[in-house]
Amino acid sequence: LNAIAEDQGFKVQYLDQDFAGLIPALQTGNIDIIASGMTITEEREQEVDFSEPYITAGLALVVPINNEEIQSVDDLQGKTVAVQTGSTGFMKAEELKEAGVIAEIKDFPHVNEAIEELKIGGADVMINDLPVTEAFIAAQPDVIKIVGEPLNSESYGFAVRTGNTELLQKINTGLENVKASGQYDELLTNLPKYMEE
Repeated sequence: LNAIAEDQGFKVQYLDQDFAGLIPALQTGNIDIIASGMTITEEREQEVDFSEPYITAGLALVVPINNEEIQSVDDLQGKTVAVQTGSTGFMKAEELKEAGVIAEIKDFPHVNEAIEELKIGGADVMINDLPVTEAFIAAQPDVIKIVGEPLNSESYGFAVRTGNTELLQKINTGLENVKASGQYDELLTNLPKYMEE
């Protein structure tokens, strides 16, 4: 987003907020853009306008580094799952619970809290966005690991208030320019480094 803002001549001030409160904050005008690894879903498209996707990802199944018991979604029977509140990982966990696969969902405002719950043994597994999880593992390699295949494919977009076409156009044009210049690929390559900061 910094690269897009620079390209389009606007400044960004970041606020750290709980994921579940982002859409209400956008709708009430407390924030202008959601830049938080938010998956573009049909349900969310009823509430906000999304930019063109800036990353395509999936959901990872995550276990503590020394866990050999859980290898895929087939091994989740009766397990406790940690997720970030309001995320697509949370939605997937709800789906698995309704299907009678997992026993309990523990949800947390921040993904780091879900990882911590996994580390202390309060949950057996975490369902989380693949790129975020990969970046955490790159920064702290001996804590958690990804098992099995991604649970689904999804795209992240920047979100703006419905009808804010001027800002949306700036974001989309900036994203296109950042991709065309090669800066986008460079940023993706350095993602683990930024996660450490």
